[in-house]
Parts: sequence; C-alpha cells; structure tokens
Amino acid sequence: MPFSLDNKLVVAISSRALFDFEEENRIFETGDAQRYMTVQLERLEQIAQPGVALPLIRKLLAFNTEDAHRVEVVIVSRNDPVSGLRVFNSARANGLKLERGVFTQGREPYRYLRPLHANLFLSANDADVRTALDNGFPAAHVYPDSMHAATEHPDEVRIAFDGDAVLFSDEAERVFQRDGLETFHAHEASHSREPLNAGPFKSFLEALHRLQQADAPMRIRTALVTARSAPAHERAIRTLMSWNIQVDEALFLGGLEKGPFLAEFEPDFFFDDQTGHCLSGARVGPTGQVLAGVINAE
Repeated sequence: MPFSLDNKLVVAISSRALFDFEEENRIFETGDAQRYMTVQLERLEQIAQPGVALPLIRKLLAFNTEDAHRVEVVIVSRNDPVSGLRVFNSARANGLKLERGVFTQGREPYRYLRPLHANLFLSANDADVRTALDNGFPAAHVYPDSMHAATEHPDEVRIAFDGDAVLFSDEAERVFQRDGLETFHAHEASHSREPLNAGPFKSFLEALHRLQQADAPMRIRTALVTARSAPAHERAIRTLMSWNIQVDEALFLGGLEKGPFLAEFEPDFFFDDQTGHCLSGARVGPTGQVLAGVINAE
C-alpha cells in the first residue's frame, strides 16, 4: 500500500529556509550553475549550519511517534540533485528524519506542492512564494537573517500570525489603504458581525488546530498579533469564532511596533504581510513574509 499524505500536516521547505546556504546562494545567483554545483560537491560532507526554520521543523517532527505519523516535511528546492545529497546529509546530522525531497535544478518548484497536499511552503525565494500563493498554497518568504527561536519552550510550538492578508483576506486592509484609519474603523464596526473572508493562511491555521487535538509529546500555542484595535477587534474575533477556531493569545496593538510583543511571546515563527512588521519581528525571532494582499501587489 503506498504511503499517504492524507490527514497529515505537510510542510514543504526550501533548503535555504532549513539551512544556512547564503554563501552558496550568492554563487547560484551569479548564474554560474557549474561553479555552484562544483562548490556543493566539494562540500558534500560538510554539514550545513542550521537555517532560520530548522527549530520549527524539529519541533513539528516531534509530533511523530512510533504509533502515529502526523507531520511530513518535504524539501522542495531549486537545487540540483547533487546539492540535495548535502541537504539530506545535513538533515540527518541535525537529527531530522526527512525522507522526501524535490530538486528542480533552477526550475519553479511550486507545481509539486499540489501532489504533496502542502499545508505550508517556506522559501527564501520571493518569486516561488508569490507563485505558490497565487496557486492557493500558504507560503511565506523567510528572512534568513532572522534571530533564531528562543529555547525556553522545548515542548511547545509557538506560531504568531498577523490578521489581514494573512489569516484573513485583505478586504479590510484595502479600505484602510484607500480611505484611512477613521473610515476603516467605521467600516469594521458596521460589519462586525460579518465574518471576513479567508486569507492565505487560514488553511494552515486549521491544520495546526487539528494537530492541537493530538495526544503527542509536543503542544502548539498560537497568537494573533495584529495592528487592529477597538472597535475593529470585534470582527477579527468573530471571524475566528465562525471558523470554530480559537487562538491562544490575541494582541490588538493599534499600530504599536510588533517586535517587543513578539519578544515576549517568543514564537518559533511569525507570519506577516508587511515588510515593516516583518523586519521588526525578524529582530526577535524567525519571521516569514506572506507576499499577498494589496500591500504586496506588484
């Protein structure tokens, strides 16, 4: 009977999100594919340093036990198959049990997300993230220089989400961008009982919610960290209620800088659509930008 990805949390992740391949990537971006492959071959037995997403992946894999395989992590990379050997070697050396990988040697890898049933795609390539989002997959551009996750919560996965254009659609954000804060507040107050449409990360939050119900040695704690404030907070809460999903913490910051609050929450990953918030978050922990919504319109 073939292996099935049904009912699993599936994370597709690029090699640069998982390991520190920034030096090698600078060679790759010169367009000298042969030199890049030569360098990777020379370093085949050299274990790569952890990347910004490695602590998150390690914790998610801890949901797997001998009796239950709940999380599947797949390398989905523009690397060539030879470079893939180094990725798997580095994963094994870091205690990660990864068995599956897709290496496309420079071609767009997004098309493999569908047969993988990917719940999340993490990549350091903007174009790949945008294409994945356009095709309906929760995806984020990781900030490779983010501070690594805190180590005070070894038995808990902590994930923080922005609201508009991440968990929710950007419909309200468009009102704010077009008409300003006062009109935005009036609009949200008058629509407070009308749930917002789903954003690109709703399905990932749902997958985490299902995983929270598992009897596993690892736990999940989620937070909504949004620039919304009263009276616009009500619509966000009621939207989550309509989805039958609870977040463990909700921070309505009304324009305050998010970084200091994230420093207290200590997320294993923070997802936001706006560059400023991502830069603030990256100073305190792993951060991924969701390149969606009106803010990121090209």
